[in-house]
Amino acid sequence: MILKSFEINKINLDINRSILFYGKNEGLKNETLRILIKDKNKISNYEEKEILDNENDFIENILSKSLFEQEKFIVIKRASDKILKIIETLHLKNLDETIIILNSDNLEKKSKLRSLFEKDKKLVCIPFYPDNDQALSKLTYGFLRDRKISISPSNINLIVNRCNGDREILINELQKIEYFSKKGKKINDENLTKLINLSENHSVSELIDNCLAQNKKKIITILNENNYNNEDCIIIARSFLIKAKKLLNLSKTFETNKNIDLTISSAKPPIFWKEKEITKQQIQKRNPKNIKKLIFELSEIELQIKKNIHNSINLITDFILNQSSSKINS
Repeated sequence: MILKSFEINKINLDINRSILFYGKNEGLKNETLRILIKDKNKISNYEEKEILDNENDFIENILSKSLFEQEKFIVIKRASDKILKIIETLHLKNLDETIIILNSDNLEKKSKLRSLFEKDKKLVCIPFYPDNDQALSKLTYGFLRDRKISISPSNINLIVNRCNGDREILINELQKIEYFSKKGKKINDENLTKLINLSENHSVSELIDNCLAQNKKKIITILNENNYNNEDCIIIARSFLIKAKKLLNLSKTFETNKNIDLTISSAKPPIFWKEKEITKQQIQKRNPKNIKKLIFELSEIELQIKKNIHNSINLITDFILNQSSSKINS
């Protein structure tokens, strides 16, 4: 059964015990999870790989209910067609105390996992498409209106553009604005720029670009010239992940056509002329296998940063320096 992201009220957890999220809008996925699952303590997170490596134990523990004293939600990250047989096995059983939510990246129409969830009425399939500027602007206006915070349309556009299409970053920025306004301070151009680090946006993008291209000297210079704080580290990790996913698509294209200029010129969305040279360096430095590994590591480092926010600067700095020095494409 296919539902849209705003139709989660149609989910009946007594019947729909397995749910598939797919698509690149991680911010909207997390928002939907928070609505669907009120109690975070009921969530058990798994990577698909760790389940595949211990397939029999995973199935046995669920069916014997040895993992759970009461209803629990299992969230399986980076799910793919590889986990299809396990899901089919569990679907045939009575999962009266367990709800499984699979979180996948983009799944093509020919995906067997997607097909299973789309066709079975007891299963739920929800696609999460990227937010465009219009959707993010609507979200921003609604957030500010509900909290009676006054900001000019031009500054709202700045905030939306700052977030690179990621609603998680947008919500983080809006929450900072809300906290600032509660102190009785008016939001103007000057304090807004400082508040959401618009002046540092370029340095973050430049830092990530040079890390992907392994320009270690430039990376060290950027790190020395900027005073990042703990909140910036989450933004760096999320922005890094966005750029890595875009680079993966370019790398796959280059692997097929073997023509780097054609890869750059045919990119969608188009690559800005100032970024073409460093993007070429990134493609030449990294192959799809390496980038997929990097994306996995970025998800892990983001989780570590959120768990150890006071040590986040050391975590992200070490990660970036290690990435700039590691041997890749071998």
